Amino acid sequence: MRLPFASSVTAITSASFSTLAAALLVCSVAANAATPLPSVHAASTATNEIGQVAPIDLAESIQQGAACLQGVTDQETLACFKAWAAQQVAPQATATSVQPDIATPTQVDTQLQAASTQLAASTHCKAAVASPLQRFWELTPETDCDTFGLRGYKPLSLMWSTATGVNKQPDSPQVGHTATTPLNYQGYETLIQLSVRTKVAKGLLVSDGERKDALWFGYTQKSFWQLFNADLSRPFRATDHEPEVMYIYPTNHDLGNGWNWRFAGLSLNHQSNGQTLPLSRSWNRAIAMTGLDHADGSRIDAKLWRRMREDAANDDNPDIANFMGRGEVKGLWAISPKNSLGLTLRHALTTGGKGAVQIDWLKQPSNSAQALGLASGMRYHVQVFSGYGDSLTDYNHKRTALRVGVSLVDW
Repeated sequence: MRLPFASSVTAITSASFSTLAAALLVCSVAANAATPLPSVHAASTATNEIGQVAPIDLAESIQQGAACLQGVTDQETLACFKAWAAQQVAPQATATSVQPDIATPTQVDTQLQAASTQLAASTHCKAAVASPLQRFWELTPETDCDTFGLRGYKPLSLMWSTATGVNKQPDSPQVGHTATTPLNYQGYETLIQLSVRTKVAKGLLVSDGERKDALWFGYTQKSFWQLFNADLSRPFRATDHEPEVMYIYPTNHDLGNGWNWRFAGLSLNHQSNGQTLPLSRSWNRAIAMTGLDHADGSRIDAKLWRRMREDAANDDNPDIANFMGRGEVKGLWAISPKNSLGLTLRHALTTGGKGAVQIDWLKQPSNSAQALGLASGMRYHVQVFSGYGDSLTDYNHKRTALRVGVSLVDW
């Protein structure tokens, strides 16, 4: 038998339970919002099934809790709230165990010190206490400026030049390699030389804390510019291109009287003028080289080379070694703190062979000039050349030239 007031009691009980559940939901959300969260975002964090930290959206959590109020019976509503509450507590416990991976001050200091040491080494390798050839070829760990940085090779020069004669109609014994028409070149012109190198590998065969070998790549371009020849539209009379690969092995043997044998090396060298017939000139060489220097800063470099064979029909200049030579000795003497004198001798090393001699005087600018911004590697440069092979185009043409200008060395 159903009592008359049973329906009213049930309605009142359900309404009270719903009101109580809503109050619990608000309190739970308020407590959850008041709890400090480990994330920098407005969302909480929790650990998912694979151990990663996953975000919990508070707005979505509130919506899920509110959905529990839609239960048909009180038992369903209560069960829904229990499941919802468990979801809010468990992630909070696991989230607090997640710690950010932040470097300590000690670790940061160590990293900064290592970076500073590396920067200092690359910056001051040229300032290391060493001999001229040790610095130039970076033969010791202290002088090692690392790989793939540009260095100076031969002097970078800009010079005005005047000569006793100029080759107006270049020739070669090879058929089809003689200019058919002479050109009215002038005896005075401008010489421009660009030369750079880079170290591509080091420590290949020796790296014992005192010595370090290396593999280098170099490129030199030497141009003769008829700057003052307006009648011919100021052409470049000749431009030589000279790429080469060099292996340098440190020797470091004391020879007495202040002299030290510093290195031995091998080079593969290509030189050409980039012209088409009938002016094309080129040759390839394998070069053995060595060098020694003195405690006063003087140095001597020596080279012997052998021309690589070419097909006779494609040889632009079959007799080039008889004029350009098969060996070279170059000396540079520090006659004062700011003045250097250089002498280069090149010869074919055969009876009746030709060659050339070159004298260079280089003067370092005064301190006041350097204070105005002139580089410490800049030199005032005077050069006298006499002989064969001033350029590849002139390989079999003898001339004497006087040049005055500026050069950049040891940069």
